[in-house]
Amino acid sequence: MSRTITIRAMKYNPQSKLSKAHFAEYKLEETDGMTLFIALTKIRETMDADLSFDFVCRAGICGSCGMMVNGKPALACRTLTKNFPGGVIQLMPMPAFKLLKDLSVDTGNWMNGMSKRVESWIHTNHTVDISKLEAPMEPKLADETFELDRCIECGICVAACGTKLMRPNFIGAVGLNFGCMSLVACEDNCPKHLPLQSKIAYMRRKLVALK
Repeated sequence: MSRTITIRAMKYNPQSKLSKAHFAEYKLEETDGMTLFIALTKIRETMDADLSFDFVCRAGICGSCGMMVNGKPALACRTLTKNFPGGVIQLMPMPAFKLLKDLSVDTGNWMNGMSKRVESWIHTNHTVDISKLEAPMEPKLADETFELDRCIECGICVAACGTKLMRPNFIGAVGLNFGCMSLVACEDNCPKHLPLQSKIAYMRRKLVALK
């Protein structure tokens, strides 16, 4: 049996001097398997063409549709409306990122700046000869090394991080930052279930070994 759900979405355009932050309320009929992405698309197509939110793949791969859902960061395309028994869902843009408009934030430039800040590339004095085969790597080491490559840069770990909210200059789990207070919200909310806390702990142990 279908029900009517209520979506309360924050609307605000920081580029407009006339815009004021407020919640817009939309009521719509819930359908089987409805995700927040489907609900937002229906709202934009039939109720409010001005509503802004981000999406690309609709399959939890691109990481574009991250937003705050009833106070917790989540991907709109992977969040089912049926999981909210009260039928009222409040949406806000993720904190820590530059607000573009409504539910849309700029994670791309933030991720690029973070990468440059921590120099997240291989540092080596070894000259690579691309005409030769790569050096072999044990499968176990490869799995451990590339585990975090599954990150989709959605920004949810950053938005969930209490330390980041207290310290604006803190990078967060996505940059494996060492000011982590081990609140574990990053790992609890990561849509790809990455072992962020264990990786941060691993790097801490490596740093201690260097002293």
